[in-house]
Amino acid sequence: MTDKLSDKDKRDWENFLKNPEKIEVKDDDQNEKFNMNLEKSIDLHGYTLDNANEKIYTFILDCFEKKVNKINIITGKGLRSKNTNDPYQSKDLSILKYSIPNYIKNNNELMDKIFKIDESAIESPSKGSFEIVLKNK
Repeated sequence: MTDKLSDKDKRDWENFLKNPEKIEVKDDDQNEKFNMNLEKSIDLHGYTLDNANEKIYTFILDCFEKKVNKINIITGKGLRSKNTNDPYQSKDLSILKYSIPNYIKNNNELMDKIFKIDESAIESPSKGSFEIVLKNK
């Protein structure tokens, strides 16, 4: 390898520096293509119902804006929920596994951005998470 630059390389460099035109950023196109398959996850373990609803609302909107395709929502199975101790609580809707999908389905703003919710995972007693596929922005 040589330490010297040719006269042509020097001229090309000077012309490049003097040229007012901006260089096309090709990385933006690459990032667009990469984001088309992007997946994100959120873990709602330990959240109260209200906090989990707030968190999932902002998370879905943020993912949609960032063109995320698939979201994995971890709610837990609700096996340690203390809802059976309170006769005024719903045995299903006090558990995030059921209440989060219910909240999403009843929120028109969120549903406008959702292509599909994995219903089978919600109903499965062995799963503590479910996936959402978002529409293209």
